[in-house]
Amino acid sequence: MNKKVLMIAGVALTALLGGCANTTALEESVANLGSKVDQLSAEVSALKSEQSSLSADVKDAKAAAADAQAEAKRANDRLDNVASRYKK
Repeated sequence: MNKKVLMIAGVALTALLGGCANTTALEESVANLGSKVDQLSAEVSALKSEQSSLSADVKDAKAAAADAQAEAKRANDRLDNVASRYKK
């Protein structure tokens, strides 16, 4: 019985040490994941800057549309005043 327990413990210890000995593959995997995280961070940063640029463009377009609408209303009011002066 003692020999079986020692043999099982020896096999388990060998398997445990054998599993821990392959750290290069783990290090490569971690390095690969680290580079992917860096790449994703760069993409997120680029998308944030693009989004802020587009947001500024949208604000400028809204302001230009509001100015054009105000100018069109002013022109229509002038035309209404001119048309009211000339009656047949």
